[in-house]
Amino acid sequence: MQLKFALTYVALIVGLLLLLNTYPMVVSRDLVFYTKDTTLSAQALSVSQALGGGDRLEQTAVSRTMGHFDLRNLARIVVTDAHGTILYDTVYGGAAGVALMEELAPARTGYDVFYSRFVDGVFYSWSASPIMSGDRVIGAVFLHERDQVQGELIEELRQNLFNLSILIFVAALGLAFFFSQTLTRRLMDMLAAIRIVGRGDYSYKLTVKGGDELAEVGQAFNTLTDRLQKTEEMRRRFVSDASHELKTPLASIRLLSDSIVQSADMDERTIREFVGDIGEEAERLSRTTEKLLQLTRLDDAPEAKPHLVDVGQVVTRAGHMLRPLASIRQVEMHLDLQENCQILATEDDVYQIVFNLAENGIKYNLEGGMLRIRLDRAEDHVRLLVEDTGIGIPEADLPYIFDRFYRVDKARSRDQSSSGLGLSIVRDMVLRYGGTVEVAARDGGGTRAMVSFPAANGTLN
Repeated sequence: MQLKFALTYVALIVGLLLLLNTYPMVVSRDLVFYTKDTTLSAQALSVSQALGGGDRLEQTAVSRTMGHFDLRNLARIVVTDAHGTILYDTVYGGAAGVALMEELAPARTGYDVFYSRFVDGVFYSWSASPIMSGDRVIGAVFLHERDQVQGELIEELRQNLFNLSILIFVAALGLAFFFSQTLTRRLMDMLAAIRIVGRGDYSYKLTVKGGDELAEVGQAFNTLTDRLQKTEEMRRRFVSDASHELKTPLASIRLLSDSIVQSADMDERTIREFVGDIGEEAERLSRTTEKLLQLTRLDDAPEAKPHLVDVGQVVTRAGHMLRPLASIRQVEMHLDLQENCQILATEDDVYQIVFNLAENGIKYNLEGGMLRIRLDRAEDHVRLLVEDTGIGIPEADLPYIFDRFYRVDKARSRDQSSSGLGLSIVRDMVLRYGGTVEVAARDGGGTRAMVSFPAANGTLN
């Protein structure tokens, strides 16, 4: 990857350097060509106009006229008549036969000609113009220039650009490998961190530097590992607590069964009492297992499709099921239900929420106490309030009551057949439907649980 990044940078730099060495040279050369065309064509036109106007060109007159021009910068000047006979030639002098330069052929037919090229650091330019007498061509003038000075300037510019390109390429090559190494080093650090976390070390953290996208990825990675570490801690605690909760009734069952087996003279009444205790422990084990399965379904199973649920009807049904338990505990139950309290959920989940909260309010109430369930709708929320006059929850325990297997009074809770999972199930179900749940101490003693759901509008089928 480092090599790929470096080669990408190098390819980009090489492309830019090629452009740097090509474009200025082309522009400079074209500018010289344009200048040559302007100046040399103007000179050829001046000569042709000075020689034109007569019936025919004579060698003496042409030589005399050419003596008035200062054209020492030109390599060669040739003047011919209409038939191509040379009347003036600065290279060979005087008449020198017929001119065979191909540039003169268009000029003798009345056209101006210019041609230039740059070869081996020298500009070679040719210009030819017709000599006119009215509308009749009586001759042609040919100018040739060899410019080595501007050619040397262009060559010097080319060499300077080449030297500069070499320096830039060397510097860019070093920077390319430096930056690619820096980038890939950070990527390799991330890859190494992923491997470490993949082996189970969720406490490992990346050292994040800078504020670019890679730094954001590093921060996201650290956030993810924090969540993984918390999840792993919760999983280990959950397994430990679950093992402990399942171990306790199993140990009791084994102890009671061993006592029955090892006591040959145990009377029937004691055996029945032990068997009854075994049944109670088995029932508690079954309840704990069922709630563990329910929590697993909440964590892993896809959410059931919610529909309109009348919470008042669900509360009425849960209250009807709990009245026998309230009668046994001598707890007075009151339902204060407002109509048109509908939410998007499933009836089974809402029933479970109401049942768990109300059952706790009965089980941990005082003899002759009271349980009140109130349901109302406030603007866009449906509120469920469950209050009891029971023993209450200590202030220090309130932040932890929704943790799985947490019990306020472990000895008392075990007597009440509590698994410490009920409120965890309530919280997970409430959050599933976008609601909130709070539990606090009630003024005057007891506990007050408040559940709030987003209200839904519609008609029940």
